[in-house]
Amino acid sequence: MQKKLLIVTVILAAIMELIDTSIVNVALSYMSGNLGSTLEDTSWVVTSYAIANVIIIPMTSFLTAKLGRRNYYIGSILLFTFCSLMCGQANSIWMLVAFRFFQGIGGGALLSVSQAVVFEVFPKEKQGIASALFGIGVFIGPTIGPTLGGYITENYSWPWIFYINVPIGILVAISCFILLTESSIKSLVRKVDWTGIVLLAVGISTLQTVLERGETEDWFDTPYIVWFSVISVVGLTLFVFWELTIDYPVVNLRVLKSKTLSIAAILTFITGVGMFTSIFLTPVIAQRLLGFSPTQSGLLLLPGAILAVIALVISGTALQKGTSPILIIVIGFLCFIYFNWRMSQMNFEVSAGYISVSLIFRGLGMALLTVPLTILAVSSLSPADIPQGSALNNMMRQLGGSFGISIINTYAFRHTAAHRNDLIGNVTSTNQVFSAQLNKNMHYFQQKGYSWMHAHNMALKSIDLRITKQATLMAYLDSFILIGLLFAAALPLLLLVIGSMKNKRPPEVILDH
Repeated sequence: MQKKLLIVTVILAAIMELIDTSIVNVALSYMSGNLGSTLEDTSWVVTSYAIANVIIIPMTSFLTAKLGRRNYYIGSILLFTFCSLMCGQANSIWMLVAFRFFQGIGGGALLSVSQAVVFEVFPKEKQGIASALFGIGVFIGPTIGPTLGGYITENYSWPWIFYINVPIGILVAISCFILLTESSIKSLVRKVDWTGIVLLAVGISTLQTVLERGETEDWFDTPYIVWFSVISVVGLTLFVFWELTIDYPVVNLRVLKSKTLSIAAILTFITGVGMFTSIFLTPVIAQRLLGFSPTQSGLLLLPGAILAVIALVISGTALQKGTSPILIIVIGFLCFIYFNWRMSQMNFEVSAGYISVSLIFRGLGMALLTVPLTILAVSSLSPADIPQGSALNNMMRQLGGSFGISIINTYAFRHTAAHRNDLIGNVTSTNQVFSAQLNKNMHYFQQKGYSWMHAHNMALKSIDLRITKQATLMAYLDSFILIGLLFAAALPLLLLVIGSMKNKRPPEVILDH
């Protein structure tokens, strides 16, 4: 019974952390108005959390060994919970951004160590089920975040998206204090790699800032984006060199000599692109272009999330019975390719049912990828290297999400402009469709009491807004095609690891992150 309670506790902690990666997205405009800040400044609430997560995840193996798993995990829960409370209490945007950063530092362990605990509790013959259970948290957290955030923001106020973490965090901390023990596998830490820590923090934080803020700041036309780009390249290059040359690195990059881990990391990166961009694009299209409320747009994801939970359990069971992880990965990629194709066929008359069915394939694809990619990543590693390999693989998912959203933002912005120019080219006095729509709009405004000239200007403005809206939708549909092509292009990589996965069963233990 104690083991079951512990599993529920740590999976709940992982879900709580992952929900916070997306729960604030629908509340940014409310925060902006309440705190008197611009929407650009408010977006740092998302950026700061992402930066902290990406910095801390690859370091979790080191911190667990240095501080002890129990101390580090409970301390991280308390830090996450306290910072959640302070985020809700923030009376300025920069106070909120600061506490979101430290909330992300605490949250890194909630994902990483939770996975280690789940795999350690389950016996060898049930490792596939362990993967599936943890995968539920990995998948459901970001999926229900926008739904939960939309409901809370609409019915209460934005601070409550942080306050809900407080009772859960306290409960998780108490439960772990009673139930959690130290890991049965110990890692010896002889020296603290402060140079590696600093280089990683500087390199990742500047890179993440460039990715998150590049489009908003017009990329390299902004001096600090240029400088941050240079610093990130130099910092990460020095970090890789340093970690490969010292005896006790904070991140053991030598594990990437494993071909299966390297391929799995690339595929996990692409999976992160798909997971996070789809969560980003779907609410944007539903709310800004189709007129859905935040709650309605969040509910579109619900059927897919429910079926994904079932698919996660099925895939874990299939793996345990000897089904090849590569076969399941291929099916998952094909499901996601089909989802992107369906979404690329939308128009303004599309029904909620069509989107929900499309999102079911997205959910199935993500569910079928979560467990096999975890197994593929660590399948050729020694038990001592599994924590670091798993950490790097999870970091690639987070980086994939950051890269994906940044690329899609830039891609959609530029394609919107291109589609708008193409559409405006058809707006001529000889175009009968345009003339008919102009007359219809003028008649509408004249009935409202506007003069002929004012009605004419208003009619042109309404057509211009309609063109911009159509161009925006076309750009987002192009984005889905781009993501689908990325998934299709990655499939041949699996040919490189087919031989190495023959007759392999899930690893005995998958520890840390």
